[in-house]
Amino acid sequence: MKMPKISLGSWAFSFGPFESNPWSFEAVSEYASQAGYDGIEINGFRPHPHPDDYDSDAKCQELQTFLADLNLGISAYAPDFREVPPAEVSKGAYLAELSKMLRFCNRMNIQLLRVDSVSPPAEHSPVDYDKRFSRLVENWQAAAEECRKAGLTLVWEFEPGFWLNKPSEVKELVERVGHESFKLLYDTSHAYMGAVVGARQTGEKETLSGGVSEYATFLKENIGHFHLIDSDGSLHDDETSTHTPFGEGHIDFEEVLSVMAPTLEKLYWWCVDFCFCPTTEKDAKLAIPFIKKIVEKL
Repeated sequence: MKMPKISLGSWAFSFGPFESNPWSFEAVSEYASQAGYDGIEINGFRPHPHPDDYDSDAKCQELQTFLADLNLGISAYAPDFREVPPAEVSKGAYLAELSKMLRFCNRMNIQLLRVDSVSPPAEHSPVDYDKRFSRLVENWQAAAEECRKAGLTLVWEFEPGFWLNKPSEVKELVERVGHESFKLLYDTSHAYMGAVVGARQTGEKETLSGGVSEYATFLKENIGHFHLIDSDGSLHDDETSTHTPFGEGHIDFEEVLSVMAPTLEKLYWWCVDFCFCPTTEKDAKLAIPFIKKIVEKL
């Protein structure tokens, strides 16, 4: 296994314990550079780079220069789609919001755009479920085509906090979209909560005996981006996965990275995701040595 480029998700210093006093994007980037990261994964929620604030070539060029001076690349963009839940809005509304994100990505030479289903997990009647599912497929098919034309790949991060979080639902959705520019973002903590705990799944729980590794194998043909962080099996604020510092949770990263090696070696970037972790400032500095040790062993 070759050592990939490793980025740090900038949202780690914006959400959860940092929400009342978020770090500036400049401060997070400087921290990432000093800690030895190769890049930054940009949180598109203010106060980090929002497409309405970086709406010109000049502003984006200034941001690019700032990151280049820190020797940081950009692994992906994770903007705010909360106003347009893709299973609930029209295709026109969703694509209008997407267009802003694509303009920003093109100006910044970003190739991966992260999305989620936005809507919380909820029980729906079979008829309503099918309607929502079909609308989501249609909107993401159209979005993936726009991404293809813009030279990007759309990556869906499935997690307990949002609708469609069972392994079979994730697999069916990505296959129904069936577009070359639509892939999955596989987050190890979310995978643990889905495959082992069955967190926030509606109806009968659906877990996998092989846990995170089996889940990765189940989805391997569809994985286009990778987030890694540990899990202690709990939810943050009863909503989504707790992102636990490496070595403090239940995930066997040596096993997971070994099983996922054929998939991961095709990916240029891996992103370390400390979302909602109160000890990020200390523990994000330890992440790269932890990952390198396992990769070198493998």
